[in-house]
Amino acid sequence: MNLSGLLSLLPNLFAKKDQSVLGIDIGSSAVKVVQIKKKRGKVVLETYGELALGPYAGIEVGRATNLTPEKTAEALRDIMRESKTTTTSAGVALPLSSSLISFMTIPQVQDKQLGDVISIEARKYIPVPMNEVMLDWSLIPREDSFSTDDNGKSQVSPEKQQNQDVLVVAIHNEYINNYQTIMNTAQVKTSFYEIEIFSSIRAVIDQGIQAVMIIDMGARTTKLYIVERGVLRSSHIINKGAQDITLALSKSLSISVSEAENMKRLYGLKGGPEYKELTEIITVNLDYVFYETNATLLNYQKKYNKDVSRIILTGGGVLLNGFVDLAKVSFQTEVVYANPFGKLETPAFLSEQFSLAGPEFSVAIGVALRRLSEME
Repeated sequence: MNLSGLLSLLPNLFAKKDQSVLGIDIGSSAVKVVQIKKKRGKVVLETYGELALGPYAGIEVGRATNLTPEKTAEALRDIMRESKTTTTSAGVALPLSSSLISFMTIPQVQDKQLGDVISIEARKYIPVPMNEVMLDWSLIPREDSFSTDDNGKSQVSPEKQQNQDVLVVAIHNEYINNYQTIMNTAQVKTSFYEIEIFSSIRAVIDQGIQAVMIIDMGARTTKLYIVERGVLRSSHIINKGAQDITLALSKSLSISVSEAENMKRLYGLKGGPEYKELTEIITVNLDYVFYETNATLLNYQKKYNKDVSRIILTGGGVLLNGFVDLAKVSFQTEVVYANPFGKLETPAFLSEQFSLAGPEFSVAIGVALRRLSEME
């Protein structure tokens, strides 16, 4: 198995090519859905929606939750109803925290032996019994295995590979069972489950040979991915997210969590002199995230002797006013917001709205694009 079939469970062999599909992203603080279809060769956005999960746990909007599968299913049904989705055919993203991602190097072996060799080697990296996880893997072309075709495009020359680099993904069966319960309760027909990292890559990165970093700031954590030639090279989780900023504001300013969240969203780093304390508190929290990010960039630079060409921002946390400006100063490279809606046909008069919403819907769009491609 390879990552193009990652955790494929119930393939829909009879899907029609013009059928609408859903991409579902259940985050720690919100659930997002995107419905798309193929029409005259173009991928068309039909509807999308987002719903905060905090109220389902009796806490404030923007806070991370730990809902039961039944409560999560209730929220999923609600957002599907509110966004007026018309299909239950879906692909679903799983959180990066539900998986263990490892990079291994193995001797070059025949294709029929790959699965056995990888399974044996993976035991060294996975701290639980192998019968408790679902295991998937993908070969990573080595740098010296690339050549250029007559059109100047990069291609892989397998004969040049002496060893084989492998990306291995393991997901505990408990996570799969929980998500199956959610989807069954919500009456969603799921064809596959995919780690969110691969959904984001599909939605926000175009073809190219230069290395790119994705920063995905959610409520609970910030995820870092470095991708080169469309292949994941590095991933890292920072245990700080957008809600940490809100909680720090609430405590330091002696205001409610709801007030802190509203102030953060309204002013961010752009509050002006009268909100100097607000700016300082937010900056201190972002400094930690940016320090960890710079360390990841430096490690990549040392390991591969190359720089990351640009940084793409996704997740609701990066929409903070002033985030991009601070990031540019910290990272000294090009920093842009993800624009996953740019891969879809959308109403032109709403282009600004989609541009602003893009970072929050990268995962949902990415998983919907894969579901749609399954039917082609």
